[in-house]
Amino acid sequence: MTTPGTPAEPRPSAPGTDPFATGTSPYGTGAPASTPPSTPPATTRSGSPSRARAAGRTAGLGLALALLIAVTVILVLFVVFNGQTVQISLVFTDVEAPLVLALLIAAVLGALVASLGGLVMRARRRNR
Repeated sequence: MTTPGTPAEPRPSAPGTDPFATGTSPYGTGAPASTPPSTPPATTRSGSPSRARAAGRTAGLGLALALLIAVTVILVLFVVFNGQTVQISLVFTDVEAPLVLALLIAAVLGALVASLGGLVMRARRRNR
């Protein structure tokens, strides 16, 4: 049995019985058969992720946390600077509401329309 990352040794066999087992060409050139390059395993023997993958996850989590903090700060500044009351004209009536509320409702409705469009496109692709 071989360990991952080490090339397998050719099996000895009687001359002329199995040229692939000895690593020679069946066409009589005497050139050894090429072995595919070995790739390092992504996990260790115990199944736990390698150090490089764990470091990548840690960096990804740090980046996600930094982005979350940045978006939260921007959202708080957005609410503070858009606190004035505005008049919103709906189809049948007019309503007074804070500008930030009107903008957030518009953003939520836009995200809803975009996600529904994505679901429709995914359903169309699945039915093909």
